[in-house]
Parts: sequence; C-alpha cells; structure tokens
Amino acid sequence: MTSPVPFDPTYLRLTTASESGDEVCLELHGFLDYDSADHFLTVATGQLADSPGLRVLHVDCAGMSGIDSTGLAMLLMLHRRTSAADVTLSLVSRPAALERMLDITGTLEHLVPRRAAEAGALSESPYAEYRPTQEDGPSAESTGHGSRVAGPDISG
Repeated sequence: MTSPVPFDPTYLRLTTASESGDEVCLELHGFLDYDSADHFLTVATGQLADSPGLRVLHVDCAGMSGIDSTGLAMLLMLHRRTSAADVTLSLVSRPAALERMLDITGTLEHLVPRRAAEAGALSESPYAEYRPTQEDGPSAESTGHGSRVAGPDISG
C-alpha cells in the first residue's frame, strides 16, 4: 500500500493581498478542488481568528484555475463560518468557470447575493433545467427520478 502524498501548497496559493481595518483580501491562485480544499479552508478560516474586528473577507478569485464540487463545498463552508462570525464573504473577480458553477448549482444567490440581485431575482438561468408546460406534457415536477411519463394507450 502506498502512503498518501502530502498536499503541495504550490498547487493552490492563498496570499493576503491587503488588510485595512475591518477588511481583508485573500488572493486565490490555482485549483480549488479535492486536493486543495482543506488547505483553502484552513487558511481562509484562519483569517477569521487572526483578524479581530473583521467585517468583510474578500476572496479574489481572478487567479483561480479551476474548481470542482469539493471546492464549491469549501466555499459554502467558508460562507457558513463567516456568517457565524458576522463577517461578510465577498467573492470578487470570479472567472467564468466559477460563475457558471455557481449559477448551475443554484448557489450564486447564496454566495453572491448582490450579483444575483443585479441580474434580477426572477431571471431564469441559461443553465436551468427544461420544464415542459402542460401543452408539452406533464411538468418535470410531476415525475420522479427515473419514472417515465406514460404515453397514449396503444394496447388497443
């Protein structure tokens, strides 16, 4: 059996770009995924403990190379922790891949409330699931996972 490979901190680099009174900005460079998620959460959460009086934690995502579902889970966990500490989490300079993942998963409004409000609360995502109308057939909500919509009776 091989031993686990230790995390390479150059895979995901987090640096404190600026600190001003009650705001801190972390710059994220690299992949936020299964391999780097714990490191990300440890460093970002450390800012909460290391910065008394912190009101806003900005995470600059411009250098993000990619993200997977574990990375998204860590952003959600960080949001829970910042909210519990009464600190606002601000994801800035989001690359298209992150924006798309947040939109597809329905977490955009949760993690970036101002962005969602600017887009309009009732606007439909371009990635939203197709939901047929009664004219097209029964709505998607009326069928369970794996069930089939019954067609016309041809047994005759």
